Amino acid sequence: MAIVLHTAAWLVPVAALPIKKGAVAVAAGKIVAVGPLAEVQARFPGVATHDHGEAALTPALINAHSHLELAHLHELSQQPHVGSFTAWVAKLLALRSQKGDNGAASAALAECRRLYDEGVSVLADIGNSDLPLDLMDRFPGRLLAFHEYLGITERDSDRNRARLQLEADSRLCSAHAPYSTHPALLQALKSRARRLGQILPIHVAEPPEELELLRSGGGEMAAFSRARAQDELHFQPAVAPTEGSIHYLYRLGLLDAETLCVHAVHLSEAELDILAGTGAKVCLCPGSNRFLGVGSAPVLRFLAHGILPALGTDSSASNPELSLWREMRLLAETPGLKPETIFAMATLGGAAALGLDRDFGSLAVGKSADMILVPLDRAVPDPAGLMQALVSPPGRHVIKRIAP
Repeated sequence: MAIVLHTAAWLVPVAALPIKKGAVAVAAGKIVAVGPLAEVQARFPGVATHDHGEAALTPALINAHSHLELAHLHELSQQPHVGSFTAWVAKLLALRSQKGDNGAASAALAECRRLYDEGVSVLADIGNSDLPLDLMDRFPGRLLAFHEYLGITERDSDRNRARLQLEADSRLCSAHAPYSTHPALLQALKSRARRLGQILPIHVAEPPEELELLRSGGGEMAAFSRARAQDELHFQPAVAPTEGSIHYLYRLGLLDAETLCVHAVHLSEAELDILAGTGAKVCLCPGSNRFLGVGSAPVLRFLAHGILPALGTDSSASNPELSLWREMRLLAETPGLKPETIFAMATLGGAAALGLDRDFGSLAVGKSADMILVPLDRAVPDPAGLMQALVSPPGRHVIKRIAP
């Protein structure tokens, strides 16, 4: 079994401190040693060594939330959004109805290739169609295609639960959101995910309108849903006035270590305690949140509760620049948030959220040797300067891949 060494000015294991002039030994696509170059060479004398110079050698990135099938609707995010989240949803549905699938496949393929070129090797995608399935063999990395279910009326819930019974066990499924998905359908989706040992993603606590609907049974989101529903809808308060979306999902039995709560912007301390206690995972999408004006997720409070969130780009319809590096740059604006934590969110946090941290997310013995090189435009003197350069660069990173 041939062993190859890769070394660079800096090595970023993620789960350990950066190593100046570190090295990774690779055999058959797996990491067999990590450490300072001299130590790794002493273990494997005479093997081929590739020195990548003034660069950082890191694990590939993990995008834990995207919507590739909306790539052809990117025009929605090219002008500032004015209005509520519900108003944006209405515009999205109208544009999607107008354009249909015209250009969707080519736009989605181009988008996932751009993400790969920027260093993303694992991509979790949510879709209502079979388009993500068609992309699985065309994405050079690993694409997790989740079939999204929604429907708030009794009739929609019954129909979709029947459809769910027909899904192949290998098919990953997701729930849309508490404001759009009947509680019985939410429970059916979670029951299936538990039975199959799969992750269940769900958008949660993204817009303030969701809280209004759950607390009062009214508001703009309720009115919008009633206007669209073929059946007459009668929303009732689902939580107390001081409670929120996480309380709602908790009472439905949806929260455990295989639930991925996406966005999670509007949460109380009590809800953070629930997330920490159940082990539920969190994925933040700061670029989309900023564009839609729904607020910023409480990242420091997550960390204080022992929760390392994942990062996602969301869709081109709600994010003007689909790049996980931009998501990191936006988070870097948070006072007190360390750059090494931000980078961990884009790697190990994503791997853990998707149940893939045994193989991805950090440079460690036994894990995949799927690595990227991030060139450094200048020498950095210490780990702090390195991590700052990674998450807050003066320009765009030009990534080079190290094949496993």
